[in-house]
Amino acid sequence: MSAMPKPDRAPRRRPNPFHTAGITRVDWKDVDLLRKFISDRGKIRARRVTGLTPQQQKQVATAIKNAREMALLPYPTAARS
Repeated sequence: MSAMPKPDRAPRRRPNPFHTAGITRVDWKDVDLLRKFISDRGKIRARRVTGLTPQQQKQVATAIKNAREMALLPYPTAARS
């Protein structure tokens, strides 16, 4: 008994949230925007999850790190309780 082969098709890419919102530059003071790119534990979400380009992901990561330094966003917490 053999399984049916799946049709070859590319997985659907997420739409780029910056292109849809018309954002060209990421600012570390825009906490509402940056909160969309961190998990509930405070970790930065991966590019494959956010749908950003590599340059945008780098800008977001740098902005999140700056906002953490200024105590606007939380640092990652331990998974164990």
